[in-house]
Amino acid sequence: MSRFPEVKEIDPEIAFAPGRVLLQDFTGVPLVVDLAALRDALQAHGVDPSVVEPVVPAELVIDHSVQVDAFGETRALTINTGLDLLRNRERYALLRWGQEAFRRVRVVAPGLGICHQVNLEHLARVVIAEGAALFPDTLVGTDSHTPMVNALGVLGWGVGGIEAEAVLLGEPIAMRVPEVVGVELVGHLREGGTATDVVLTVTETLRARNLVGKFVEFFGLGVQRLSLPDRATLANMAPEYGATVGFFPVDDETLAYLRQTGRQDAHIARVEAYCRAQHLFRSEGSRVPTYSEIVQIDLGAVEPSIAGPSRPQDRATLSDARRVYRHALRATIEPTPTPRLARDLDAWEVDRGSALAPSPRIAAASRIDTANVGYSLRHGAVVIAAITSCTNTSNPAVMIAAGLLAKNAVSRGLSVPPWVKTSLAPGSTVVMDYLGRAGLTPYLEALGFHLVAFGCTTCIGNSGPLPLPVEEAVRRDGLVVAAVLSGNRNFEGRIAPDVRMSFLASPPLVVAYALAGSMDVDLTRDPLGHSRRGEPVFLRDVWPADDDVRACVADNLRADPFRRAYASIDEATPAFRALSGASGPVFSWEAASTYVRKPPFLDGVSKQPSPLEDIVGARVLALLGDMVTTDHISPAGLIPVDGSAGRYLLDRGVKPEDFNAFGARRGNHEVMVRGTFANVRLRNFLVAKEGGVTVHLPDGELLPMFDAAERYRAEGVPLIVIAGSAYGSGSSRDWAAKGTKLLGVRAVVATGFERIHRGNLVGMGVLPLSFDPGTDARSLGLTGRERFTVEAVAAGVSPRQRLRVRVTDDAGAERTFGVTARIETPDEAEYFRHGGILPFVFRKLAA
Repeated sequence: MSRFPEVKEIDPEIAFAPGRVLLQDFTGVPLVVDLAALRDALQAHGVDPSVVEPVVPAELVIDHSVQVDAFGETRALTINTGLDLLRNRERYALLRWGQEAFRRVRVVAPGLGICHQVNLEHLARVVIAEGAALFPDTLVGTDSHTPMVNALGVLGWGVGGIEAEAVLLGEPIAMRVPEVVGVELVGHLREGGTATDVVLTVTETLRARNLVGKFVEFFGLGVQRLSLPDRATLANMAPEYGATVGFFPVDDETLAYLRQTGRQDAHIARVEAYCRAQHLFRSEGSRVPTYSEIVQIDLGAVEPSIAGPSRPQDRATLSDARRVYRHALRATIEPTPTPRLARDLDAWEVDRGSALAPSPRIAAASRIDTANVGYSLRHGAVVIAAITSCTNTSNPAVMIAAGLLAKNAVSRGLSVPPWVKTSLAPGSTVVMDYLGRAGLTPYLEALGFHLVAFGCTTCIGNSGPLPLPVEEAVRRDGLVVAAVLSGNRNFEGRIAPDVRMSFLASPPLVVAYALAGSMDVDLTRDPLGHSRRGEPVFLRDVWPADDDVRACVADNLRADPFRRAYASIDEATPAFRALSGASGPVFSWEAASTYVRKPPFLDGVSKQPSPLEDIVGARVLALLGDMVTTDHISPAGLIPVDGSAGRYLLDRGVKPEDFNAFGARRGNHEVMVRGTFANVRLRNFLVAKEGGVTVHLPDGELLPMFDAAERYRAEGVPLIVIAGSAYGSGSSRDWAAKGTKLLGVRAVVATGFERIHRGNLVGMGVLPLSFDPGTDARSLGLTGRERFTVEAVAAGVSPRQRLRVRVTDDAGAERTFGVTARIETPDEAEYFRHGGILPFVFRKLAA
């Protein structure tokens, strides 16, 4: 990889066949459901269902479902894991069936860690040996943060579940050869700086350069000064800075990490010998490769930072964090009126540089009195402080720093305010070993950071409910409260439904903000709290020295805990092993299940595809702006009682306390289609309010998205979605495309698409179309109330084909504008012709 030749010397199109596929349970469940449905469809056509068998091995780590119900107590882990198994029994039984039904599917039981950290610490080979053959470890994963393993010199990236299914069944990924951008790291990180500060700076810098579809490779003297966990932090957030991968070539640090994590000596020697022989090993004198462009980042200029309140690329220095919070607060409680026309699509943009005008609502507070304590809750209160996610919990330096900061704070007599929900959810069981060995666990627990789970939890939206008095106060008085987490995603509506702002921060800063209890504070100048003697205690007083962090890591990080943790990884835990359910080559669907249902994507499928048709007289389901994420399209988090999905569950006798999260019900298409475009923070410019609603045309009735789509379906009216730039940013959620398909959306017209979601749309037979350069809905004067016809689709769509869209307004006036079909390869064109990847694979196997 480090010797990637110039793009102009390579054929622009390749077929990439990765060596393995990495799955997590949120995306793994619908994938297994689809494979089960594919077996059903083939059996119905007289074909042996066992022909559906992964060609490429898959490793599925169950890590995304556990929720933070219990916290701040020693029993939190036991309670949360018990509830996890109780809630998700049907889903996990399905995965147990898949483990037995498919020979090349390996399932890692819940409670052992986050898939990316388990991949980094154990599953990744760097070099794969099959018999006498050696080849580089490559993979794709159904989680967008799969590039975390790039830190080891393993080439891998995130894909949608639909694309992963095709890979498992032997279909290569057809792709254009990407440009490779070199990011040169120079200088030294300042005292007190963390890898989190570096990655937030890198994310801000690179996101502005539009790296969608490009590879990033880090090089320079600064790379040699980064530990491998530091590199993993940078590689993890490749989706946030817009790149496909964030790659680090194999070097001595790679070998040291393999030793540290307990890999066998013979394997480490094989990795070194192979990589040196293949010119894949970077050493001090290695030649700098030729990159399409080079971006230089000075580590010495990196400052302590957070990012938010709703996007990972919106970095703020710690000294500027209060001003950013205050401006965001003003924009939230005194919002610009929702625009009704496309020409006003930029009205939601916030000028982060303007001053905060005085407002009586900013001082709003709610009095809370419980049996134990009374307090006032105000705007900006930090109600969630979570050390969570693979991004940082794989990094011993920042985890030890959080523990040392907690120790220093406790010794000064500081405590966490009662409204803060604190949690510690490491990505690996090894984390608790070195925190315990260093004697830091008691101090974290003294501040409420008890172990709650080994899983994604808060970062994926499984933060659990807020304490009831806090939840009631926030809802009753309209308080704008915040979460601070050590994660990689903080999109609107993701972390918790009642939390309007979310900020990404390093683990020690999560502890610091928990102590402060508010975002309306300047941690560089204001005290975190007061000592037992009433003296102010500042962040600088408790922040650990770099030398102390390094010494603590060196003294307490051992290889043996890694070996013990992963020695029995293939042996299911007793509770997981006890799950019973379907067996045999074909899955037995339970008609009454609200978790796992047979999907409709192959209903009525024939052995030959139907002819393509033009999209005629379509209505706009949603008119959207820039940076619409997959969280907006297919939301995570808890299922609201008053939404379409909640009503569906209530009608089937499910109690609200048993709703679980959207992600946990991804095996039920009825729930997921009702959750599509249902995010409470979605801004559909057809209507004058936030949330998953739209207007049915031409009568103008305001309806939930699902209800409007169903009415259009009954009327025989096709649908389209119109959006701005970076459409589909965020997580690699196949249901963002599947739900779009099931709503009846035939095409999405956007200024620009994020890579994974664009591919997912094609994989579901939905046509992604991009406006011509320099044009968008606003410049074309589109209101979203017109009828749209996409012409020449029936003749077949080829890669990057130019098409015309005919627009008819209410008065009958017509005009046209040009678009480009964002089908990138001939294989994608074939998938679209068949109506998606699943019908394509069915017909291939049936033949």
